[in-house]
Amino acid sequence: MIIMVTPASLETPMRHLVTKAASLAAVAMLAFTAAQPAQATQSREGARDAAVAPAYFEMTDITRSTFVVKLVEEREINHARDLVSGATTEQPHVIGRIVKRTAAYNPRWSFHYDPQTVRFFDYAIEVCDATVPYVEEHLDEAGGAFLPGNVFCPWSSTLVKEVPAP
Repeated sequence: MIIMVTPASLETPMRHLVTKAASLAAVAMLAFTAAQPAQATQSREGARDAAVAPAYFEMTDITRSTFVVKLVEEREINHARDLVSGATTEQPHVIGRIVKRTAAYNPRWSFHYDPQTVRFFDYAIEVCDATVPYVEEHLDEAGGAFLPGNVFCPWSSTLVKEVPAP
């Protein structure tokens, strides 16, 4: 018996394999960067930069549900403010690792982003995409096949406004 393997017959399994490999690599990369300890940065003169006050932003997704994101990194805070003001449209979506418990600044939901892991993106892997209500409904499954590593990247996420600290 001769089994003929054509490029077309390999296309779907190969695409699936490449997608999975890319997904795992992206999750691993986020896990690596998020696992780094938060340290004060050194300026050229050697002086330590002052701690940045956290900033809070309301985001929404295609469900129009709102979700508050706490940012603690100066670079991310500045980028978020640029997004809200319209100064930039680059990397408009939110990605980070979720923590499975309510935060005081986001009491409506049973989870929140770990502020140390929040970043912004243009494009991300499908394995971390979901809506806020879907994550809430399936929170017990997060961290396994659903949102591996608890990385959440809603593709339709959009920052709406900066909100006062609680």
